[in-house]
Amino acid sequence: MKVAIDGPAGAGKSSIAKAVSKKLGFVYIDTGAMYRAVAVYAIEKGIEIKEENFTQEVLDNIKIDITYEDGTQKIFLLGKDVSERIREADASIGASNVAVIPAVRLKLVELQRTLAEKTSVIMDGRDIGTYVLPDAEVKIFLTASSDVRAKRRLLEMKEKGMEADFETVKRDIEYRDKNDSEREFAPLRQAEDAVLVDTSDMTIEEVIDRITEIIREEK
Repeated sequence: MKVAIDGPAGAGKSSIAKAVSKKLGFVYIDTGAMYRAVAVYAIEKGIEIKEENFTQEVLDNIKIDITYEDGTQKIFLLGKDVSERIREADASIGASNVAVIPAVRLKLVELQRTLAEKTSVIMDGRDIGTYVLPDAEVKIFLTASSDVRAKRRLLEMKEKGMEADFETVKRDIEYRDKNDSEREFAPLRQAEDAVLVDTSDMTIEEVIDRITEIIREEK
């Protein structure tokens, strides 16, 4: 069974998808982590994130692996664990910028679809229900106001010991919203057959229960 969860930056897609997948015994695939890994590759190699710089040769050099240790997803870039590195602010902005490059999306979408054919998965991102897994049995569009999303992201960053302020985090989220929604190739949008879930006034437990209920209705 394929479950697609889409939505804007900071909507809590990853946290919710992880919790629901654990509850239902599905495999969770964090597609955003893959784009963050590509961004980290560019940053660490000094490659300016522009379409013309992501040649086939560069893309062929980017090796991303996903493993699970004690139920936790780990992202490896060229054999190095970058699970923490990809959560830093520059990787977040970089991910939105590399995601507008068609060649990057094609490379990662191929990997994502291959993973989804192997087992029951919950996959979250920006274009899962509309482009990556258009045949998903369950599609959910998870959202919240930009203020709520910024507050959640700020709390998450502070819990990890990362310095940030509300206005900067909110500005970054709104930048990503614009970037993701206006890109020409597979933009962020709600699939016609997706269930809209606005989490602005919901606790994380309420969201998990709601998503689980939607999936169980289709099983």
